[in-house]
Amino acid sequence: MQRRFWAASLIVALAAFSLTFVGCGQVNKLKAKKAFKEANMLYQQQDYKRAAERYEEVVANDETLSGSYFFLGNSYDNLYKPSRKGEAQNDAYLTKAVDAYKKGVQTETDKTLKTRCLQYLVAAYGPDKLNDPSQAEPLLNEMIKIDPKDTANYVFLANLYSDAGQFDLAEQTLTRAKDANPTDLNIYQRLADFYNKNGDFEKTMAALNEGATKEPNNPVGYYTIAAYYWEKAYRDFRLKTEDKLKYIDLGLQAADKALQLQPDYMDAIKSKELLFRAEALNVKDPGKQAQLIKDAGALSEKYNELKKKKAGGL
Repeated sequence: MQRRFWAASLIVALAAFSLTFVGCGQVNKLKAKKAFKEANMLYQQQDYKRAAERYEEVVANDETLSGSYFFLGNSYDNLYKPSRKGEAQNDAYLTKAVDAYKKGVQTETDKTLKTRCLQYLVAAYGPDKLNDPSQAEPLLNEMIKIDPKDTANYVFLANLYSDAGQFDLAEQTLTRAKDANPTDLNIYQRLADFYNKNGDFEKTMAALNEGATKEPNNPVGYYTIAAYYWEKAYRDFRLKTEDKLKYIDLGLQAADKALQLQPDYMDAIKSKELLFRAEALNVKDPGKQAQLIKDAGALSEKYNELKKKKAGGL
């Protein structure tokens, strides 16, 4: 009988405690929502110091409120000034930003906000802030896992490897990006830029040509190819004349494809003009030179006419 009494008393006590706990939890959630609303207003007004104070109140009452850790971190991030690096209070802002972003990565359930926390965390380890690329690499790999088709994350990682002199890894990463999202034309341009920067012109053009085939009705890809061929033929003085003429011919073919798709494409018209002028510098036949210069002049006039029409809103 006595045991039943104590058991019943314990149940009553636990029930009372649970109700109190639930009540406090609800009150805290309401406090968090109120503080979050106020913090967002301060954030929009770019009053980051006061916003950070209110976001701190948010996470103290409810760590699960979506977006709270990202905006807390970003408020501190905005308070940090790279020009004042080394000052204790200024550096503390960046430390608090990193801590909040990390907490956001751990607790955020919204995919977009979690990715945003990772992105800003990567930036915090950049050269103008903490300058610790070794910390950024695993974060970028995590971002790639979250969204394998987002080629921007591969590009960030490739740049990280390039800056560290790990060119093989950079190339592999950009190739992975192309395989993950072959319809993203930007990645072909990134690959081309990478190869061009590292002096591999054949791979540069292979990347651009592959990108152009993904959107065969888009004149931009062909114009870009023409522009790269002109740049190579005109500016690389190490090339033999026969190689310059070969690249000029390939550039003209690409420019013609762009103009077939869009006859008034001004950039392609200018590119073709420049290719004609480059060819005129490399042929020996005076008659052909004169014709090339004449053709280039006609394109220049057409370009200027289109420019005037565009300026006049016609």
